[in-house]
Amino acid sequence: MATHAFGRNTMRRLIAPKVSSRIASHRHTRWVVNSPIMPTASRTLSTSVLHDNSDHGDLDHRMPVTKFTEDEEMVRDAARMWANQEVKPFVREMDNECKTRPEVIQGLFDHGFMGMEIPEEYGGSGMNFTSACLVVEELSRVDPSVSILVDIHNTLTNNAIRFWGSEELKEKWLPRLATDCVSSFALSEAGSGTDAFAMKTTAAPSDDGSYYILNGEKLWISNSKEAGVFLVFANADHSQKHRGITAFMVDANTEGVHVGNTEKKLGLRASSTCPVVFDNVKVDAVDVLGEVGLGYKYCINILNEGRIGIASQQIGIAKGCFDVAMPYLNDRTQFGTKLADFQGMEHQYAQIATEIHAAEVMTYNACRLKENGIPFVKEASMVKLYASQVAEKAASKSIEWLGGIGFTQDLLAEKFFRDCKVGSIYEGTSNIQLQTIAKKIKEDYR
Repeated sequence: MATHAFGRNTMRRLIAPKVSSRIASHRHTRWVVNSPIMPTASRTLSTSVLHDNSDHGDLDHRMPVTKFTEDEEMVRDAARMWANQEVKPFVREMDNECKTRPEVIQGLFDHGFMGMEIPEEYGGSGMNFTSACLVVEELSRVDPSVSILVDIHNTLTNNAIRFWGSEELKEKWLPRLATDCVSSFALSEAGSGTDAFAMKTTAAPSDDGSYYILNGEKLWISNSKEAGVFLVFANADHSQKHRGITAFMVDANTEGVHVGNTEKKLGLRASSTCPVVFDNVKVDAVDVLGEVGLGYKYCINILNEGRIGIASQQIGIAKGCFDVAMPYLNDRTQFGTKLADFQGMEHQYAQIATEIHAAEVMTYNACRLKENGIPFVKEASMVKLYASQVAEKAASKSIEWLGGIGFTQDLLAEKFFRDCKVGSIYEGTSNIQLQTIAKKIKEDYR
């Protein structure tokens, strides 16, 4: 089986000695809430981790949700250092060329960021969901286009295979997904965006059930240019409506798979977003993910946790705005006073910082809920909704604080402003998040 280039020794070389000297084994520093935990992969449908109903103990012994384990801090610091050293010099170039540099993608694999939750026996990093979100946040502080590639790959495709894939699919794809193969999540279509289950893509079974023929076109598919495999949702039996939807792992080199031109987007330009056509694509029955007809359930479950990943991206964008604006405010002098020292300015960045912190607390609380088998659907919708609002506000305000130079491409504030907007659109629009939140609140009071 393939082995991963990433490991804790690699991390020690990547981060400062004062950080790496504290590294402990992930198996002994995992987050627990005083209860036994079963492996995530043992779940049938839910992506949460199971635990029993024993007493969680004295609340005084619980750690703050923004206090991370040594392994989590290690990964966060490694991602921050790598992003600033290896990604930042190329951010503007990649945005202008609408393409992520191959060496950046290779670096993501080399540093273990593409296999965050894939077990070590499959060549992955063997970390937890919080660690994956911390990586997304840190990459987003430098380039959200790079972070969305990592987020989709980890929280959607990788985890879907871990949760519901057969052992054969795990052995086939997880080692590659951890080391050299970018994945893409193919769900949306022209007539099925928010109404995802109205999809028209079909999966016709053969007479003997040994394979399926996929036909249809997917739109707005992220990572599609770089993808080596697509997680495709298609309806194997339209008479069953959404209960016919089935998930397939489709090799990008399969005959009949055609990736179209990259969309010209407002933001996240270096992230490829393309139409993907499936023209009489033959997919073996062994490449069905989970059970036939349960694709809609897998989709719902995996997008719930994917929304936490998007919140992490939006927090990273908001922090990235501060990384650009605050040094300028502390350096720029007008009327003999640093801009950062004007009371009117202090009130503005203090307010935004407070909202960023609130989003951060909400997001990593949702991570801990998910990791400990506690329902998190409402919280996932809340954090995606709120974090996207905070990112937009932080991006807009940072341009105002920077003045004229903030409106130019001399600084990255305008890019963050463009990049953040899609946070209120993809993986469930803000209106859908509000609808989900309202539904859960009504359930609480019935």
